[in-house]
Amino acid sequence: MMKPRVAIVDYGVGNLFSVAQSCNHAGLEPLVTSDVRVIESADAVILPGVGAFGFAMSRLNALGLVPALLNTAHSGRPLMGICLGFQLLFDLSEEMGESKGLGLISGTVRPLASAISSTAQTVRIPNISWLPITMPRHLDNQTGWDSGLLQGVPNGSSMYFVHSYFANANNSDSVLAETSYYGFNYCCVTERENVFGCQFHPEKSSDAGLQIYRNLARKLKK
Repeated sequence: MMKPRVAIVDYGVGNLFSVAQSCNHAGLEPLVTSDVRVIESADAVILPGVGAFGFAMSRLNALGLVPALLNTAHSGRPLMGICLGFQLLFDLSEEMGESKGLGLISGTVRPLASAISSTAQTVRIPNISWLPITMPRHLDNQTGWDSGLLQGVPNGSSMYFVHSYFANANNSDSVLAETSYYGFNYCCVTERENVFGCQFHPEKSSDAGLQIYRNLARKLKK
């Protein structure tokens, strides 16, 4: 049986090796690529990323990859954004001025420091830490993660975060999980039909993170 083919988008700002290794571990065939034809023929697409939002979008535009990503989302094939790739799914970012994103999830990416109200003398930015992810209030705690890419991930699992900005989703229905930093709760997983994104790095988050890749593999093999 052929492994599902997953295009990992290479636009010069991603943690590609760890993502590819996690795909292999889950029984997927990773294709690290910036070729539009490969992206549009893959069974699923992963958009990784680290760094600045505006620069990342400029790279995607310069390589002609934005239409391919939008086509993936509209085709019904899974599109997963990781860390900066998660933020790029949203409408726009306030990082270093205003930059437009892919517009697949309604919301704005904002600086984490400006949202935190803390008595601590120093708020550590960027947030580099293991934090638990939890179900938001609008989800049924009994069935909220019984399907989708968080299926089998225990509520409260710790994931590895590295970021200075957070995504403020306009619609609670697109928020699949939240986390808290210095008492500030924010969206860390979004899912809207076939579009999924996580602020943390599942490929660096032990078995709970690898479960996301296994869920993607199971979804593609059905």
